[in-house]
Amino acid sequence: QVQLVESGGGLVQAGESLRLSCAASGSIFRRNTMGWYRQAPGKQRELVASITSYQYTNYADSMKGRFTISRDNARNTVYLQMNSLTPEDTAVYYCNVKQLGEDYWGKGTLVTASS
Repeated sequence: QVQLVESGGGLVQAGESLRLSCAASGSIFRRNTMGWYRQAPGKQRELVASITSYQYTNYADSMKGRFTISRDNARNTVYLQMNSLTPEDTAVYYCNVKQLGEDYWGKGTLVTASS
């Protein structure tokens, strides 16, 4: 089993920044993909960004240039630096780990960007 705990969400003004963290514990394998997804009210969950154990990153087009994903393999932690937030970024952000064909999810952290 894998447990994921997100932190760093909150309320900010448009244009401000936030940094999310997700600490993974349990049966973590060396090869995996960690990522962030988000779900806004009334919308489907969507990929924000992901990063492999080898530091290969993938971003949703709308996040490129504003968001940066990174990870610390020694700490099994993934980060999401979010800059220039807009009200359209308001959502619950979920941490995700993919390994050995399984998906694991955190409980989510709410990010609200007010105009």
